[in-house]
Amino acid sequence: MLNTDRKFLFLQGPHGPFFGRVAENLKRAGCSVMRVGFTRGDRFFWPKNLPYQPYQGDEDGWAEALGALIATHGLTDIVLYGDCRPLHAIAVKTAKAQGLVVHVFEEGYLRPYWATYERDGSNGNSALMHIELPEMQAALDGAPRLSSDAPAQWGPIWHHIWYGMLYHFNLILPAGPYKNYRPHRNSTLWQELRLHSLRLLGMPRVSLQRRFQTRKLLRRGEPYFIVLLQLGHDSSIISHSDFSSVAEFAKLCIENFAEAGQGHHRLVFKTHPLEDGREGLSRKIKEMAEQAGVADRVDFIIGGKLGQLLDNALGAVTINSTAAQQAFWRGLPVRALGRSIFDKDELVSRQNLVDFFKNPVAPNRKYYHDYREYLLQTSQVPGGYYTVQGRAGLTRRVVDMMLAKDDPYQALMRTSVTQKHLKVVD
Repeated sequence: MLNTDRKFLFLQGPHGPFFGRVAENLKRAGCSVMRVGFTRGDRFFWPKNLPYQPYQGDEDGWAEALGALIATHGLTDIVLYGDCRPLHAIAVKTAKAQGLVVHVFEEGYLRPYWATYERDGSNGNSALMHIELPEMQAALDGAPRLSSDAPAQWGPIWHHIWYGMLYHFNLILPAGPYKNYRPHRNSTLWQELRLHSLRLLGMPRVSLQRRFQTRKLLRRGEPYFIVLLQLGHDSSIISHSDFSSVAEFAKLCIENFAEAGQGHHRLVFKTHPLEDGREGLSRKIKEMAEQAGVADRVDFIIGGKLGQLLDNALGAVTINSTAAQQAFWRGLPVRALGRSIFDKDELVSRQNLVDFFKNPVAPNRKYYHDYREYLLQTSQVPGGYYTVQGRAGLTRRVVDMMLAKDDPYQALMRTSVTQKHLKVVD
């Protein structure tokens, strides 16, 4: 049956053609689709045969313009990637007020082989923030298990960087109708393009450096804690933590590590795979470690695989990085200092940071396996945004989820209730 009553508006998506592929499949299902673009990069990745409209106003006029679009086109659904960008936050608020279904995509909570699909919000705005572990376990009761081994790395990084470079290359061209657009990051377009280009070209050198640093650390044979760093411009820090910067978080970790006084322990800072050096973290962390008197026990490793480092760690500290999922999988103690979807009493340590560095309390691994299973059966969709194969797998599954009446969490709960009812009848 065709879905002729559904009218989808797409806003900004992940860099690359993913949103265009989803829109094409929705059109085949009978839906109406269109996109509002804020930059030439949005236009570049959108299929030429699908309706497209540039937004020519500024942020202050966006809510009114979106309201007019909803009324003019009879929109029923809005689709976006990340709900904390200023323009997207306004769109979510406006769409909810008018009764639209809000489809939110994000990077996978279980990376790298999954992407996240939710309704109304993601990360700190996700429905997961209000679903406790006993509720998850109840929803899983009787359902077949889907769990697979934890991946060791984030994913195909160079594809992500390549699409990011293409996107920002389009932004340095004459702005035309997009002259009022202001990016959600503080850096200029030229700076973004330069950073993406240097990151792509520097990957072989950084890879060799990382291997040397990792080998040196592991050969020391000294116990260590790992600090999972994030990107300073990420909404998970800006919107879902009380830290003003990654450096502020690093300073807190170093000072508490020094106060713990475990002289035979090391503190290893592991950067996000897409870290591009814009914040000068390596220099700042070195200076802070010197000031705290622990410079000889602090390491800084850039990107790369996380599994090997976690396999040998005492525990992990993070703001709210999804990389913590890999630590939970290994039964490692985790101290999270921001607001996150995994901030559950059964999973994270509630110790103060000094005590955590002295004697960290590990989670119950069964609880995490149940939590992970719940994610796999709800919002985590196999596939990815940045490769042909990943997009095909993701698009193949997600369109039906978007057309469904229930969001992923409601769908599992409804299935669970139905199964229990059938058991009672039998």
